Amino acid sequence: MKLKKVVSIALVAALSAGLLAGCGGGSSDADAEAKVITVAASPSPHAEILAVAGEVLAAEGYELQVTEFTDYVQPNMVVENDEFDANYFQHQPYLTDFNAENGTHLVSVAAIHYEPFGIYSSKHASLDEIAEGAIITVPNDTTNEARALQLLQAQGIITLAEGAGLNATKQDIVENPYNVDIQEIEAAALPPTLDSADFAVINGNYAIPAGLNVAKDALACEDAASEAAQTFANILVVKEGNEESEEVQALVKALTSDEVKAFIEENYEGAVVPIF
Repeated sequence: MKLKKVVSIALVAALSAGLLAGCGGGSSDADAEAKVITVAASPSPHAEILAVAGEVLAAEGYELQVTEFTDYVQPNMVVENDEFDANYFQHQPYLTDFNAENGTHLVSVAAIHYEPFGIYSSKHASLDEIAEGAIITVPNDTTNEARALQLLQAQGIITLAEGAGLNATKQDIVENPYNVDIQEIEAAALPPTLDSADFAVINGNYAIPAGLNVAKDALACEDAASEAAQTFANILVVKEGNEESEEVQALVKALTSDEVKAFIEENYEGAVVPIF
């Protein structure tokens, strides 16, 4: 498990905690436990956004506990196994594929933000500098690889087979005028490939902690007003059957609050776009 750390984002007021402790009896313990919400999340921007949501939840008497993960598998499994209430790190196409491949029963309860994919390079100042045989790294999971390839196609670097859509892989490339070498890499490992590859197509939640801003550093990126903004919106996910629980609905309300929207708009400069 690639578990990074646990962050207790918001604490119930000390007075409330003292009252609960002083009451005694099992029912008080149950009530206190019911006020804790646990979420698995990618470090950035998801855990950062959850920190603001945690402040909103604290005012409502909840404690938000966030555990940061650096992979795309464990955050889903811990929700499926009822170890966590929710997760926040993925988009719907990835979730759909994950459920189909793993027999999990996870559902989206809210779309929170969109992270435009970007093409980055530490060697070239423009895509116009692309040369024969250039190495381009892309995510190796199905939906994000397809998304990366579609962005490369939009820039005229490759052409994909008609209908390849969200299942496209490099085997679906039908035209490759620059004979580029597409290398499939685990998404978390993409930023370091900038030291060796000519270009890298990087997910927003891995670009941000690597110090890359899609609005400033990307040579090309997805249009934030495009259909992809809805298709690839990052979602809050829970196990099927828990959608209407008090804790989940409180979390949805906090994540779609004015406070969270303002934080996203003021801090990410277009690299993360609220869609609620």
